[in-house]
Amino acid sequence: MLLNCEIVALCDFHPERREAARKDLGLSEAASYDDFDAFINHGMDAMIVANSFNEHAKYVLKCFERGIHVFCECIANGTMAEGVQLAVAAEKTSSIFFLAENYPQMKFNLEMQRVVKSGTLGKIIYAEGEYNHPVADDDVAFKKEYVFYENHWRNYCPRTYYITHSLGPVMRATGATPVTVSALEAFAPPAEENPSASYVGDRAAIITTMNNDGSIFRVTGCAAFGGHHNAYRICGTEGQIENLRGMGEKVMLRYNHWSKPEGKEEYNLYEPEWNDKDEEMIKNSGHGGGDFITVRMFVDCIKNGVQPEHPFDLHSALAMSSVAILGHRSALAGGKPFAIPDFRKEEDRKLYENDDLSPMYREDGTAPTLPSCSHPDYAPTEEQKQKFRDLLGIK
Repeated sequence: MLLNCEIVALCDFHPERREAARKDLGLSEAASYDDFDAFINHGMDAMIVANSFNEHAKYVLKCFERGIHVFCECIANGTMAEGVQLAVAAEKTSSIFFLAENYPQMKFNLEMQRVVKSGTLGKIIYAEGEYNHPVADDDVAFKKEYVFYENHWRNYCPRTYYITHSLGPVMRATGATPVTVSALEAFAPPAEENPSASYVGDRAAIITTMNNDGSIFRVTGCAAFGGHHNAYRICGTEGQIENLRGMGEKVMLRYNHWSKPEGKEEYNLYEPEWNDKDEEMIKNSGHGGGDFITVRMFVDCIKNGVQPEHPFDLHSALAMSSVAILGHRSALAGGKPFAIPDFRKEEDRKLYENDDLSPMYREDGTAPTLPSCSHPDYAPTEEQKQKFRDLLGIK
């Protein structure tokens, strides 16, 4: 029994995927549901909410009503109004909310956190986070696995929205929270001969935030330029640290000659060690070991009866979601800055309590109310969409 936890039930509307999960996880004894209301009444202490990207809040709220702890995939809320609803509900529940953001627990990001905490970089004034995940336009296997119906959220997800893999690690390392956001999106639509039902013609969003400690972040959402990589850089008044693209888990820690601490060189290139009691388990888990560590952190919160630290707590999650949502609106407005609300404040709640705008289809079939792309009129051709339907066997 991993971490003294047992998976007692699972729920998915897609029967083949539900049964594949049972098999992959060895859950022959676990109950299986296609109806969430029956599932939530099965009897459980905590739930992993990992349904469609923009549809988490509805189910988190139901968990809050029952005092069930929540391990919530990213992002927390798909609309600004849902962010208000989560903040209000959190004040009335005993549930622990943990944002399931695993990239801060990659080895090089843990090392950046350690170095920042040591103080040798001085005051942190700038950080970068890039989550770059290009997929070939003609990658049929990816479309079948990850975009398996025409109105799937990936076909409508703006480039700012999938934000937590770039923003989460720099928030964790620095302790800073964004207070304003500005963004621009780079338009480069897929080739017309390939099957596609995507209304997202952008390949990247370049997002800039001013933070509550005066520092500045430059991050992407889920970008698709150049070569695949996850890259992070933390810069202070006395030095900087970054993981190096194309060099695995190595980091470069740099100082000026007048500011290098005792025992360090100006240039320090090395691969950090785990130094963790669960190292073997970590090495065998996904996302560079981050999956196991993130779950362990959640279980520790439950055992200790405490909410998680920044940036895994609810209000950090709401700030990240706001960067995602308002970043896209900034791009649509030519880079106009938007203030990031703090939903602990009543005045900020009133600004957004009725803001249900979304670029994605809702679970109930409600159509998008915002464009998904920096070129608002962009759409796949009828030929592309028909090829996509043919690919998935859609009549």
